Amino acid sequence: MASSNALVLDWSWGTTPATAAALVAGGAYSTAAVGAATGLPASYALLVGAAGAVAQAGADLYQRRPTGHVAARCAGWLAAGGWTAVALAEHTVLTWAATGWWAAGTAVGMTLARGLVRAEETARTERASRRLQRWANGQAKDWHERLHRLFRLDGHEIEGVKPWAGDVGYTVRVLMPSDTPELPADAIRKLAVDLKLPKGGSIQILDGEVYGQLLIRVTAKDVLAETIDFPEDVTETSIYQRIQLGLLPDAEPADFPLTDVCALEIGQTGSGKSNTINVTNGQLLRTVDAVVWHLDVTGAGISLPWLRSWAIDGTVDRPLIDWTADTIEEAHIMLDVAIAAINTRKAAYQDLMHDADDDKIPVSPQVPALIIVVDEIAELPYELLTKLDTVVDTGRAARVRTVISGLRATQDVITAAMKKQSRVRIGMRVSDPEELNHLFPTGGTRLNPKAAAHKGSGFLSAPDEDDVDSEPTPFKCFRIKPKVINTIAPKLATRRPTLDAISLDTAPGRYYASRWGRILPRLYKDKKLSAATLPYTELEILRPPLDEAKGIPVTDKGRPTSSGTPQPSRASGAASPDRPGRFGSEALASLLKAPAATTTEAAPAPAREDGEGPEVIRAEFGRVLEQAGNLTERPNPIPRLLADAHQHVVAAGGRMHTADLAARLDMDSLVLGTELGKLLRAVGIERPGKGTVRAGADNESKPGYQQETLAAALRAYADRHAA
Repeated sequence: MASSNALVLDWSWGTTPATAAALVAGGAYSTAAVGAATGLPASYALLVGAAGAVAQAGADLYQRRPTGHVAARCAGWLAAGGWTAVALAEHTVLTWAATGWWAAGTAVGMTLARGLVRAEETARTERASRRLQRWANGQAKDWHERLHRLFRLDGHEIEGVKPWAGDVGYTVRVLMPSDTPELPADAIRKLAVDLKLPKGGSIQILDGEVYGQLLIRVTAKDVLAETIDFPEDVTETSIYQRIQLGLLPDAEPADFPLTDVCALEIGQTGSGKSNTINVTNGQLLRTVDAVVWHLDVTGAGISLPWLRSWAIDGTVDRPLIDWTADTIEEAHIMLDVAIAAINTRKAAYQDLMHDADDDKIPVSPQVPALIIVVDEIAELPYELLTKLDTVVDTGRAARVRTVISGLRATQDVITAAMKKQSRVRIGMRVSDPEELNHLFPTGGTRLNPKAAAHKGSGFLSAPDEDDVDSEPTPFKCFRIKPKVINTIAPKLATRRPTLDAISLDTAPGRYYASRWGRILPRLYKDKKLSAATLPYTELEILRPPLDEAKGIPVTDKGRPTSSGTPQPSRASGAASPDRPGRFGSEALASLLKAPAATTTEAAPAPAREDGEGPEVIRAEFGRVLEQAGNLTERPNPIPRLLADAHQHVVAAGGRMHTADLAARLDMDSLVLGTELGKLLRAVGIERPGKGTVRAGADNESKPGYQQETLAAALRAYADRHAA
């Protein structure tokens, strides 16, 4: 694939009027010098000068320039042609006299050209201003009469009418009489009908800057219904600047800050949520002082479009996304590194904050901000949500912020910390107003989902320039497509900063360097990686040891393992010295084996008529499965069904659908779900995401279990027994 940043020819005329005059003069001098040596007839110069004057006159008349300006430009062409003809006839181009006249004429031409253009621009601006003033005066007169006719107003004053950008509407500033400070409740409907607004148009009445002043905002064009392409301007920006997502109904920028606050985005499937994340990515990657990490355990869909130019095409030499966590294990490593970086930064950059006289780290390309973009928050287990809450709560001063995205704005998806700390809230198209009410607690009850009914539109609430949270306002997000991403990727890659060394000088930070060696083979199983990835994948790949009970990486202690070193067996009978007192696989194995050891020492129990011994697990619908025998006599507190389910889920990679787990255990899926549910509820364990997980070859979302959930239940049973 050809590089998207290949050189192309530019046929545009990027010259100023003065430069154009100098080019004409230079052409005349060159023609005179070469023509005198080759015997060029002088009449040719007169012919070229006359042709230039005629062409100039035609262009000026077409643009309706003043007659005096047309004559001045034509005279300039004729003067250049006349001087060239004299120089050719007398062969005097290389004399001081001829050169002096040429230099004087060039200076006059450049000055004249610049003066003419400035005069024309001034005249054009004045004409536009007069035209706008006439329009505003006419609108003011119409609105004065309209308010009197519709609402019987007297003594009101139209203080001004201001048009919006893009001719999509205007604002009328009205000073109301003291005896009638407000318009009636049905004013919006009456005004819309009287103006005969088209579909998508609207009226909004707001309070002005002083009491008694009203601002009537008239939207004559539905901006939200149009597709707005992602801006081609990808010049350098800073994380201190606001992140623009799209346009408001009045065509003003829909933007938000991200330096001191977190962002929360919600949108149902098909609402344009993924596109909004990609627009956020594009605007973040324009910055020169922010490192972008992605956390998406459902296949890294938010990262793949931005990694293609580096990982597959090889058109850029570095990844635009600095780190992508595509699995639960990698997400734990990433958040551990982020939390450690927060703690390290706060102490290490005290002098920097002192010099800046700020209690927050000043951001720069050398000490960049860290932005973690999270997608599909409902798919994350409890342990990850806890770590993410820590980042949200403690990362402000260290300049570590988050952009969290989910499908629903409900309490089981959004944690209290995420909602409290995310002052930027984005609600894409939803079906139920209740979800908007939960996302936007202030003003949410007045929101109507139909106000942002178009795909790619939604509501935005964010701190304004004065750090005051705005009311939720409809907006339309830019549209960005994969080919646009490939086009702008080479421009964005050159400005990507690297994470500062202090942030990585931690115990979890040792796993940062080999991140792509762990990730890329999973993301691109059947594709050949570009040579640009070699500097990132040829390093020794480090993997943290796993907590045997929780099944999550332990990054702050223990000996890391490389991809070429066999990891210790989980069935080892010796306890790990790095995890004293942990409820690991060894303890679990000993607990499960305890009943069998007890029965070997005691007299054998008599066989039952149904053929079941005392150690046989009974699977009956409506009953909690447990080992036979008196509970007080058994030293094993772990229900066998729970332990077996945990082992199968761990062996399957950490996630398993209920139907697949039932097949492994040779049980009916309904019976398994009922009994496991009872076991989990008995110790107060709930499955995240309403019990749905992505698992299997198709990565389909179905009811199932995660190893973290089952491990938490195992620990709860063990702790209850120990107490």
